[in-house]
Amino acid sequence: MIISPRKKQSGFSVVELMIALLLSMSLAAGIIAVFVNNSYSFKQDENVGRMQDDARHALREIAFDLSMAGHFANLHIPASVSYDGDLTIGTDCGPTGEANWMYRATEAGTGNNLSVMAIDNATNAAVTAAHSCFTSGELQDGTDVVAIRRVAGAEAATLSADGAYLRTNGTVGVLFSGVAPTAPPVVVAPPRADWAYRPSIYYIRQFANAPGDGIPTLCRKALRGAGPSMTTECLATGIENLQIEYGIDTTENGQPNVYLTSPTLAQMQSVVSARIFLIGRTTEIDTRYTNTKTYSISNSPDFVPGDSFHRRVFSTSVSIQNIRTMNMMGF
Repeated sequence: MIISPRKKQSGFSVVELMIALLLSMSLAAGIIAVFVNNSYSFKQDENVGRMQDDARHALREIAFDLSMAGHFANLHIPASVSYDGDLTIGTDCGPTGEANWMYRATEAGTGNNLSVMAIDNATNAAVTAAHSCFTSGELQDGTDVVAIRRVAGAEAATLSADGAYLRTNGTVGVLFSGVAPTAPPVVVAPPRADWAYRPSIYYIRQFANAPGDGIPTLCRKALRGAGPSMTTECLATGIENLQIEYGIDTTENGQPNVYLTSPTLAQMQSVVSARIFLIGRTTEIDTRYTNTKTYSISNSPDFVPGDSFHRRVFSTSVSIQNIRTMNMMGF
């Protein structure tokens, strides 16, 4: 009988174990790096995408309101709008001491249309002097403020005690609150209709949720509160700057001939279009990024952030049809 020698059994050597461990650690490090980079990219894409969505929403809101400025339903002569006695409820966000400023369709003494009013590169001192519903330190200094007067695009199906409405038959109109005028200065004979009154003031606020949080936010003062009264509605966070250029028709052909950043109220009577510019900023920093770009919009000073926020410039142009129509009709 032949007996074969037994084969010797052996495990991994120390060198082999160390090589295997090194390869495993390298593979794990690669997987972790891929995961971290993918997670970072996803977070930043989400952050930038949210900023873009917010900015586009903000731009749409301002553009729509501006395009509707001066819309008083089928009433083409703002000077024929009166306000009911129950609207004598204070300053309504106008300059201190000017009662019922928000309800005026035209300027007393001049007859100037008040459908669009602008403050260029406003300061807190300027905006609180012009609008009593602003608080000191609320505005982002150096940004534009625009006040717009109009009514809704459709007749009011129901009336709210906290709303303001224009009742008109196309010849005369009266602004009132509640369910019916109590002391109308004019009689609006049938056929007539009621339209929700929608004045608003757009501006950039220094904060989103609480003073000091450092998140610039596009907001508006709107006539929505009880009474009715002006309330603050915020539309989009991360909106850092608002600039508007107003197209003025100097030849009465319905087309803008010059764009002004700070038109007088008299010049604003011939406004027919507007260019709107926004700077949108992410609300979270990117630790791997330093923003050294130069941002230049309208007549706002050039801005080089030097921080870690991503930014984009957004712009659009709108036609202000209602004021154009009134001008071409000679009103």
